[in-house]
Amino acid sequence: MNLATLSASYLRARPLNTALSLILLALGVGTIVLLVLVVSQLEERMQRDARGIDLVVGAKGSPMQLILSGIYHADAPTGNIPLAEARALAKHRLIKRAIPLALGDGWKGYRIVGAGHEYVELYGARLAAGRLWQKPMEAVLGAEVAARTGVGVGVRFAGSHGVTGQGEEHGAAPYDVVGVLGRTGSVLDRLVLTSIESVWQVHEEEHGPADEADRKALEEDREVTVLLVQYASPLAAATLPRQINSKSELQAASPAYETARLFRIVGVGVEALRAFAVVLILAAGLSVFIALYTALEERRYDLAVMRTLGASPGKLFGLLLTEGIVLAIVGAVIGLALGHALASALGVWLESQQQYPVTGLEWRPEELWLVVVALGVGVVAALLPAWRAYRTDVSRTLAQG
Repeated sequence: MNLATLSASYLRARPLNTALSLILLALGVGTIVLLVLVVSQLEERMQRDARGIDLVVGAKGSPMQLILSGIYHADAPTGNIPLAEARALAKHRLIKRAIPLALGDGWKGYRIVGAGHEYVELYGARLAAGRLWQKPMEAVLGAEVAARTGVGVGVRFAGSHGVTGQGEEHGAAPYDVVGVLGRTGSVLDRLVLTSIESVWQVHEEEHGPADEADRKALEEDREVTVLLVQYASPLAAATLPRQINSKSELQAASPAYETARLFRIVGVGVEALRAFAVVLILAAGLSVFIALYTALEERRYDLAVMRTLGASPGKLFGLLLTEGIVLAIVGAVIGLALGHALASALGVWLESQQQYPVTGLEWRPEELWLVVVALGVGVVAALLPAWRAYRTDVSRTLAQG
């Protein structure tokens, strides 16, 4: 019988102690795995969504809200800005490209975004079916929108007021689906895209029939929600945001700065959970130590008999050390499985809420280090019991019975 088999049989003989050690270790490892998967995936997706966007310009308000609504479409907009001001800013010498977006409506919980074709090009999206919009009231669905609603090219639908699509339905101004985008892994997957003119037309229809003078007045009052800006030179980063914020009614927010600030805020809670998980892992190590030390006292006679049958002190040392390692490996494996299962469950819930998707099917290099840490905890916890087994006094132990 080898050491691993013998260690496993001893562990099975103490199911309560073994189970407690495994549960503590698995919960600690599982919690850290969940945090690693969720935080790393969210960071990657937010960086991907902000790719190519140096500045977001919109109405005065919270800079973070402007970023969350203008890039990630995860919050309500701070308001709208006059189209004339947006066009004037887009001609600034420090701006290479400015992509205007018009928000305000939704459909089945997905946001309808008025934009130009350059918004699709920004994320390198390609069509899976149909074509891009060419005229007002034509719409293109993101991959996730099409998959979850079952809607395809040729279907007509009506949006509803409000970015969540829970308001009054614009039944008089329906959209025709003319295309479906392929999956990009970006925010485009969760959007319904149309022209900015479509958004204007839907809301101008609310005013009812208008004569030429009224229609001209409506056109002069047209607005967009945000401008997604790309800098023409590094100098723009130092001067343009301050210039916009201080000399206009507009607000400029940096995606890099606001995203970093968001993760610093979220990071406090993440670090607290990570610290709790570390405490669980250390508690698991203490539990392993207590279990092995207690078992050593109960098995002194058995170990002495093994010595008389030819087992060396090194083999007894290895036996106790192997038990600690076996507990650590099994606990770490259960913890990894638990963390990935929780991440998958969280991903299903987030998808149902039409938020950033998370998957438990990814593997992160940090997980390998977690296994190493768990093994280290098991080895350290087993060292003292293993050393005492190594120093077993055969004659005295057998004499005491």
